[in-house]
Amino acid sequence: MTQLPDLLAEYAEVEQALADPAVHADQARARTLGRRFAELAPIKAAASELDTTRTDLAAARELAVDDAAFAEEADQLAARIGELEQRLREMLLPKDPNDSKDVILEIKAGEGGEESALFAGDLLRMYERYAERRGWATEALDVEPTDLGGIKSATIAVRSRKPDDTVWSRLKYEGGVHRVQRVPVTESQGRIHTSAAGVLVLPEAEDVDVEIDPNDLRIDVFRSSGPGGQSVNTTDSAVRITHIPTGTVVSMQNEKSQLQNREAGLRVLRARLLAAAQQEAAAAAADARRSQVRTVDRSERVRTYNFPENRISDHRVGFKAYNLDQVLDGALDDVIDALARADTEALLAGP
Repeated sequence: MTQLPDLLAEYAEVEQALADPAVHADQARARTLGRRFAELAPIKAAASELDTTRTDLAAARELAVDDAAFAEEADQLAARIGELEQRLREMLLPKDPNDSKDVILEIKAGEGGEESALFAGDLLRMYERYAERRGWATEALDVEPTDLGGIKSATIAVRSRKPDDTVWSRLKYEGGVHRVQRVPVTESQGRIHTSAAGVLVLPEAEDVDVEIDPNDLRIDVFRSSGPGGQSVNTTDSAVRITHIPTGTVVSMQNEKSQLQNREAGLRVLRARLLAAAQQEAAAAAADARRSQVRTVDRSERVRTYNFPENRISDHRVGFKAYNLDQVLDGALDDVIDALARADTEALLAGP
């Protein structure tokens, strides 16, 4: 716990800064400081409780010399110290630098045709309901619907409303290929089909994270289209942005305004460029720690939703539960908790 004194000193500095009214005139800085304070506050609380418990233990052992009744209390305090030290060790593990960020979440239909598109729509509703349960805000940046009520693709922004409730730290485990097993609405013989949809989770980049040179962008406009290729409007409001140096392409047609689609496209582009830069840096670092939870290959099926058995299975950590209906209604915390615990255990185990 060699870094603990530095973190406690930083906590005091951040606390003092937040008490300065001038800081709150800069909303971006106040938000950053607020998030950092929320990260450090549990460490400060645990360290204070540990100090108090150690003082109480020393007093109990001194009193136990003359009064045996204090011996039992000393044993309880010693056990509590062990628990607090373990909690602090977990708190002081290396943090994901994106944990304080909001999220851009993309869902794309995959194998399975229309059934895959319907399942992609189910996943979108699941994440929207989960966000609602957590008190997060969601914003649809781009949605491409199908005739039967599914979606070919959807891009949404998910944002926390409180500095101590970070979105990326929960949703970062959701990326990968999600598989569904059920009888499709288009199946007349009652046979169970398997299809899949892909989920991509990106930390939302701020302007200071990724600088984009306007000269590196090619922006094309075209007419938005709806289900079945029908025109949504009669103006060229849809936008396709190409980042020439990397070849990254983002298309947006959800809004009727060309300017709104352009701004939404730039948000997604920044998030993709940030994710690509971070992945490149992680791959280049010889000693980079990349856990099985975070680096699961995008081509692997990370989770299965079995409707006949009302079962959800996460294949990365062996999680299984029979409350699929509740999960699809946004009750995702149990499976995300299992993934977070596996990540923590891998960090504690070391390289």
